Amino acid sequence: MRVNWKNYNPGNFYDEMISTPGYARQPSRRLASHLKSLTHEELLQKKLAAELAIKTMGISFTVYSDAGNIDREWPFDIIPRIIAEKEWNSTSLGLQQRLRALNCFIHDIYNEQKIFKDKIIPKELILNSSNFRKECMGIKPRFDVWAHICGTDLIKDGSGEFCVLEDNLRVPSGVSYMLENRRVTKRIFPELFEDDYNIRPITEYPDQLFDTLAAISPRPSDYPEVAVLTPGVFNSAYFEHSYLAQRMGAELVEGSDLIVEKDKVFMKTIDGLSQVDVIYRRIDDLFLDPSVFNKDSVLGVSGLFKAWVKGNVALANAPGAGVADDKIIYTYVPQFIKYYLGEDPILPNVPSFLCIDKLQRQYVLQNLDKLVVKPANESGGYGMLIGPQASKKELAEFARRIKADPRNYMAQPLISLSTVPVLCDRTVEPRHVDLRPFVLQADKSYVTAGGLTRVAMVKGSYIVNSSQGGGSKDTWIVGDN
Repeated sequence: MRVNWKNYNPGNFYDEMISTPGYARQPSRRLASHLKSLTHEELLQKKLAAELAIKTMGISFTVYSDAGNIDREWPFDIIPRIIAEKEWNSTSLGLQQRLRALNCFIHDIYNEQKIFKDKIIPKELILNSSNFRKECMGIKPRFDVWAHICGTDLIKDGSGEFCVLEDNLRVPSGVSYMLENRRVTKRIFPELFEDDYNIRPITEYPDQLFDTLAAISPRPSDYPEVAVLTPGVFNSAYFEHSYLAQRMGAELVEGSDLIVEKDKVFMKTIDGLSQVDVIYRRIDDLFLDPSVFNKDSVLGVSGLFKAWVKGNVALANAPGAGVADDKIIYTYVPQFIKYYLGEDPILPNVPSFLCIDKLQRQYVLQNLDKLVVKPANESGGYGMLIGPQASKKELAEFARRIKADPRNYMAQPLISLSTVPVLCDRTVEPRHVDLRPFVLQADKSYVTAGGLTRVAMVKGSYIVNSSQGGGSKDTWIVGDN
């Protein structure tokens, strides 16, 4: 038995590989043909080879549950997702434009606050945000950049066009899985890489990340001392923390490995103290420095914030950057682009409704069964309502929550997420996907060639997060052959 694309049916959804039954879209034709040449047994053998590679390479993630923390092997689908290079080039420009505008916004609200004076966004929306840090007022990081690393979630709608679902600016994760997906795919489909498919490489990301971090170092040097600050081995993203530190040639540290003396940060080593120039921190603001934020934090370093304020250490992302990582603020980003850059947005937002607005809230409450409702600052798909799939009890509960705290909620229509083929036990079937590319900004900008494709492994599901049963696949940006 072989893949029969005539029997592949995505229904009313836009499928990224198959345009009409039996016919692949131009960038995917060679891949579709190759998959068709393999028997289902050969494809399942490749799937088993991928699972073995993931096990051997130790690619895992942690799921938090009531039963405790569970380490799981990375869920992976072997069929690559293909995006045309021409389409990706314009998408990349849109991602860079968006991060530039977001950094202008963050810098403005912690300094001159022109955007409030010009009434582009209500001041109280920002000052009441759980991620606004009044301690950051008046601070000017190098290049006026606060968010150096951004993971922007993209989806394709029913017309096959990319639009932005949300921005992740606090501690965006997933890039290590993007890189490992490529390594696994090269192992199981070496013939496709040898066949001059013209696939854009992604292996330079750790070097690009190091260069971004080095650019913000307070001490001029080709090789500043860079450290990745992790909460420790029990964090769900610890695999990524250690992976990136190793790939960059940086030190992986916990808070207890660092000390602040005379407003400078030092790492404890067997040879004594070594000054740290840049910290790529993977812990939230409130745990960074117990002398400034959460006094009970044992994850951070006392005095770290002051060392940053004095310009003796660089922090990426900067404290306070998360103020723009808010699903309410997200709705204003197209206006930020126009206001700060004087440009039209290249990438559109998903249409959104703000529950803090009386008329929009009324619409949301009357149409809860048709909308997706999201809390302002949750991540990983937690705390949200998918109205068309919710029970009457869940709808009533969310109506109560929205009325009690309208600032904390926004709503969007249930977007017809695009689909891609996934290898199942008996056949190849369509599943919904999103995409998280990674954008870097310091003295210059960089966008990954593609990103982390997350895929719903359950038929009909819109949940792509690995923590809730989603999976992943390699993403290919392919040029014209």
